[in-house]
Amino acid sequence: MSQSSNFDDPSPFCVLCGRTDDCPEKYGEKRTYVAYNLTVHYYCLLMSSGIWQRGEEDEGVDGFLITDIKKEVNRAAKLKCNICRKKGASIGCVAPKCKRSYHFPCGIQRECIFQFMEDFRSYCWDHKPVQKFSNEESRGTSQCTICMDLVEQRPEYNVLKSPCCKNAWFHRECLQYQALSAGIFFFRCSVCNNKDKFQKEMLRMGIHIPEKDASWELEENAYQDLLQCYQHCDIKRCLCKKGRDYNEPDSKWEIKRCQCCGSRGTHLACSALKSWEQNWECMECRSILAKSGNYSKRKKHSLATSEKADGTTCLLEEPSPKCPRQSSGSQRSFLLQSPKALCQNNLSPCSHRERPASNTVTMPLSPLMSNRNCSLRKKHLRKQRREISNILKELKLQISTKTTRLNINAENFWNSALKGFRQRNFSPTNTIEIQFTNCKNRSKTNTSAASKHHFFQLLMRHLQNSSLFEGSSAKNLSLDFQAVKENLYFEAGKMIAVSLVHGGPSPCFFSKTLFRCLVCGPENVKPTLEDVADVDVARTIEMIKYANSLSSLQSAIHDCHEFLAAAGCLPIRPITSLCDKDLLVNDILIHHVIKRIILPLESFRQGLKTLGVLEKMQMHPDAFSSILCHKSERFSAETIYDLFTIHSSSDVNKAEGADFWVGYLQDVESGESGVTLEDILLFATGSNCIPPVGFDPEPTIKFLRRRYPVGNRLLNCLELPITETYEQFKNKMEFAIRNALRFKIE
Repeated sequence: MSQSSNFDDPSPFCVLCGRTDDCPEKYGEKRTYVAYNLTVHYYCLLMSSGIWQRGEEDEGVDGFLITDIKKEVNRAAKLKCNICRKKGASIGCVAPKCKRSYHFPCGIQRECIFQFMEDFRSYCWDHKPVQKFSNEESRGTSQCTICMDLVEQRPEYNVLKSPCCKNAWFHRECLQYQALSAGIFFFRCSVCNNKDKFQKEMLRMGIHIPEKDASWELEENAYQDLLQCYQHCDIKRCLCKKGRDYNEPDSKWEIKRCQCCGSRGTHLACSALKSWEQNWECMECRSILAKSGNYSKRKKHSLATSEKADGTTCLLEEPSPKCPRQSSGSQRSFLLQSPKALCQNNLSPCSHRERPASNTVTMPLSPLMSNRNCSLRKKHLRKQRREISNILKELKLQISTKTTRLNINAENFWNSALKGFRQRNFSPTNTIEIQFTNCKNRSKTNTSAASKHHFFQLLMRHLQNSSLFEGSSAKNLSLDFQAVKENLYFEAGKMIAVSLVHGGPSPCFFSKTLFRCLVCGPENVKPTLEDVADVDVARTIEMIKYANSLSSLQSAIHDCHEFLAAAGCLPIRPITSLCDKDLLVNDILIHHVIKRIILPLESFRQGLKTLGVLEKMQMHPDAFSSILCHKSERFSAETIYDLFTIHSSSDVNKAEGADFWVGYLQDVESGESGVTLEDILLFATGSNCIPPVGFDPEPTIKFLRRRYPVGNRLLNCLELPITETYEQFKNKMEFAIRNALRFKIE
């Protein structure tokens, strides 16, 4: 491999390594300078031990003077390569007392390290720097977050670990390609987006990061699409017969963009907007404004459709809130014989004097379910709820009497909650006490249990609407690089586990796909199109999935070529049949829904292992699915009646007030009351929902000779008065509950 120092004849061989290879990713750009009769690989020149850039950038070869290059070639001609045993070895190991020399391509082959920084040092295979691994770190396999292929988690030349993320591993080749494309300004960790720490470690391990702008920044008109205004109707049911992209100015089919983000739109008619000047926000922005308290609700119709003056029906984006305040369990599941009903049946009104003396409480229940399957489903769900309650009560045995107090700033809820879960003395096995600060609307009479219920409700609501999850009602994990960096997915899993065991509500927003990933493992899950929250990605998949001819399928693949390439889903062989689209759609779904979020998913799983919750989920998937993937069952009078156990003092007959209590529940369920069933539960226990683990202690009712009802939230006891008539009982219940709720709100 020795080279002559005679530059008279042009040669295709690199004057330093003697090879003709033209591989910019490995050896740098191969440059031929006709004026100097010189051909050289850029990396061979940079890493040569006996040459420095003594000239300006426009002198010689990028600052390497021609006379210096000749001297270096003559020097290298005397040195034999320790790898190929040929002369011309211009690079030497910088380790003290090491005399090894080699060509640049030979060093790459022998897994030497070349540092493209500072003095451009080179290390042989015995003295090269290595990444350190603790004994606690796993030695399994994970996914390279660049190519999404499996990578072995072990210290070797072709595998590199991120210095800023615990579970991020990369192929060396993938990192080098990414560095060459991104340049020094955009090359960073693909998981947490860290730049300084990541670049420093990669340079140390021999990744060349060129001092140039990113390749995508150099493309002509690369961002031309950003100059286009958004013109598309995103309402769920677009009424325009000419399509969602039709826009006719100064008409009801003019497209109005979201005044906050500008990236969603609607026809004026599709959202019942009377004029262009009327404000409109998309669902995403509306939810953000609502959470921040800056959203002033427009007057909405009470139905999901509104009738215009001309008789046309406009479908709204979402159903409006109910106008009357009714219980969520408005559909009656059973018939209670209330005093009112008895009167209407020409029976005498009930009073405690006219009832037969009996210690047995009779409650005639008549199921009115027209659909037997619905009744069986409710029965099955109740059975699952009882099962999950027993499982969580078993886990709750881990909770000790030692308490941990969390001081929650109501004005900065999430940050104070996160700080509380991360404080040094926090332990999931301690009893949790909640103290709200800076909260003007919280009643000072709230018990510790009520504050804890309220805290976990706010926490689950925040997680549901956070950037950690994506989707409408059934949510999957999203990919938030900042959240990965801050380990928020782990904290979210831990918070959900703690809420379930400590008596808080369940999330109730998991998609079936997310639940199966947690229980069965992501490799055993097949996602569906409904799991894709990104509108653009969903449209791309639909184009391929619903292509009805081979030509339309090939056209769809061609149109989304860049997306498929980035996702690693480009077909290896040409598409020759419509049947091929199913495999392609499946690959895209697996990448977008599962592979893309594999790191957040693993972190989330680790958090759910808190208190043994994930293990129980895997043992009892059906039971946990009922509380994690389904919204809470609507309250009914039957639900509330079954929840409370009726007791009475020794001088009061239990049956004396039970009939009034039953009748009142029926009136509340049917909307003939100013309160709801949730209000009754909140009045008695401090919580407006039934936690999966159940209440501790179990809710009870006592009939006492007192003036007004009292909710003892410390004991979950509802103390009810004995009255002469049902109307007296109802009025006192309404008065007490309304005043308690008004005091809480004010």
